[in-house]
Amino acid sequence: MATTILRKTALTIAAAATTAGIAGPAIAAQATPGTQAATASVQADRKNNSERELNVRYEAQPNYYYCGPAATRNALSVQGKDINVDTMAKEMGTTEAGTNSINDITPVLNKETGKDVYRSVEITAAKADAKQVDKLREDIVRTVDDGRAVVANIAGTTTDTDGTTHSFEGGHYISVVGYRDGGKTVTIADSANPDQASYRMSVDNLANWIATRGYTATS
Repeated sequence: MATTILRKTALTIAAAATTAGIAGPAIAAQATPGTQAATASVQADRKNNSERELNVRYEAQPNYYYCGPAATRNALSVQGKDINVDTMAKEMGTTEAGTNSINDITPVLNKETGKDVYRSVEITAAKADAKQVDKLREDIVRTVDDGRAVVANIAGTTTDTDGTTHSFEGGHYISVVGYRDGGKTVTIADSANPDQASYRMSVDNLANWIATRGYTATS
């Protein structure tokens, strides 16, 4: 496993890396015939400034190594943008080995949303500490409240709030498109498997999933 987000990310085949389960609470997806694409809708909602979820036009990644471009495409969809994943893959330098790091995602997000809107944040240790968890929570709440999504580079295995296990030992990219309980629980849009297009997890679990890698959020 990489010890820094600057090190190359090897990606596992999406079909083998995910576990079976139902779609999560935020995105109701249907596969488009003849493709791995799916459409989705998330109800934007905020109650007492403690929760909000953004509208996502979800698409699954078309192959096992496009999780970086696909996660970025899903993140940009919350702003009504529909950027071709092949175009983004070229800009990110994505190959069959995947997308190197979150630092290749941030410039593409800034190109589409404005200069220096996003910036990369590293969690270099094998486990996130309390300060890093708090910062991730604050970054997610701020970014989602801005009407934007966070993109995270994750690796390893974690469990969502329904008890479903999600495993990407070789690395993966996801979008964070909502939060509740003031950011203690977050909503994930995952391009790997339309049957698990959306799920929720604790921000603590997400921080440890990101550990040794990084994420990009609004500054």
